[in-house]
Formats: sequence, structure tokens, C-alpha cells
Amino acid sequence: MEIQKTNIERKLHQIRNKQADEAKILAEVEAILQKDLQHETQISETLNSNKSGGGNAFEFDLLETDRIFHIDQIREICIDYRLRFLNSSYFKGTIPQSAIQRIKQLEKEHDIEITGFKIMAPSKLFKLEDKDDPLLFAPIGNDYFYLIHKWGNDLHPLRKLLVWPFKNIANLTLLVLLISYFVTLLVPNSLFSKNNSTAEFWIIYFFMFKCIASVVIFYGFALGKNFNPAIWNSKYFNA
Repeated sequence: MEIQKTNIERKLHQIRNKQADEAKILAEVEAILQKDLQHETQISETLNSNKSGGGNAFEFDLLETDRIFHIDQIREICIDYRLRFLNSSYFKGTIPQSAIQRIKQLEKEHDIEITGFKIMAPSKLFKLEDKDDPLLFAPIGNDYFYLIHKWGNDLHPLRKLLVWPFKNIANLTLLVLLISYFVTLLVPNSLFSKNNSTAEFWIIYFFMFKCIASVVIFYGFALGKNFNPAIWNSKYFNA
């Protein structure tokens, strides 16, 4: 059998064509990655923007109904757990890549550019003007919001109970009354008088109530604290 000779010119053409195909593939991949990077950059800019959108034109047939919430439901949760619901531009935490990917997925599915992002989280995670459980929302319209993504850790199981006194002035007053009562019980008998009496107990109780209430009022004014219904959607530290 005769051994076929090597055609160097043909080999050069084959190598050139192969390298051209590889360069084309690399160029296409680079273009795709560049486009994806530009998309992520655009999403990050939107998240950091102060613009508030009135609603996004989602395809309602593609939305998950268990992710749709009305502003009244969001407000109730914020008040119960002392959270804030603010524009994403005020969020000082790191928005994870998983949230960015979820936004990209939704934009592709619905063929839209999502705007007006909102985040529900504890006050400490926002840059308020003078690591817990963030939830990222986008407005749908008519005071409805779509839950896009949740990350971080769940809230402490006792958080609702711990922030209960700050829900309104009645709750705070009741707490001060209870604390004053237990503090009064700790006062030794006959400390101010040799004769124990109900009148003496209530006088001491009233004195304790005034002292504790004064401390609470001073603390509230000094640190600019306010009740949950007044701060849930406020961007101000001392709202």
C-alpha cells in the first residue's frame, strides 16, 4: 500500500480554518459574557437608584400567587416585627448574586426591565438619614408587590415579643407599669415605715413608675426612637 504524502499547503489551510472557528467561538462567548455583565451592571444600578416605579408590566400568568403581597400586609408585618420597607437604594447590606440571578431570570421570562425595587429588613441594614432577614420586592401596581428573593437568616423567634412594647404607646405604658410593679415588690418591707400598709406600697409603686417612665422617655427622645407604625416606611433615623 502506497503511503499518501503530506500536503503542507492543505495542512496550513486546515489549521487556519480550525483557528478561525475557535476564534469565532471565543468571540461569541466573550460577547455573551459581556452582554451578561452589562445586564448585571444595569440591574445593580437600578437597585442603587432612588427612582421609585409605580409598577412593572409582569405577565400575570407567569407570577406565583403566593409571592404577591398587598402593602397593608407588608405594613402589618413591619409593625409587628419592627422592620422597615424602603427603596433598595437605602440598603447598606450586600445583595447576593442569587438575587441578581433571580432578577435576570424574571426579566427574561417577562421580557421587561424591573424597576422600583423595595427591601424589607431591620433598620440596622439600611442607610438611614438623620444580619438578619432581607426580602426583595418589586411593585406590580395598585399597592401590590411581588416577592423576588429572600436571603440571610430568619428573624429571632422572640423578636415579635421583644419589639411588642414599641408597637404603640399603650403597650409601652403597660410594660412600664408591669416593670414598676415587680420593682416595687423587690423593695424590702418597712424600708420607709415600720408599719406595712397598702397605701405605702402604692406610694412606692407610683414613685417607681415615675422613675422608670422618666428613663424610658429620656431614652426615647435622646435616641430619636419612635413607635413601629411611624417608622416602617420612613427613611429617617429619627422618624
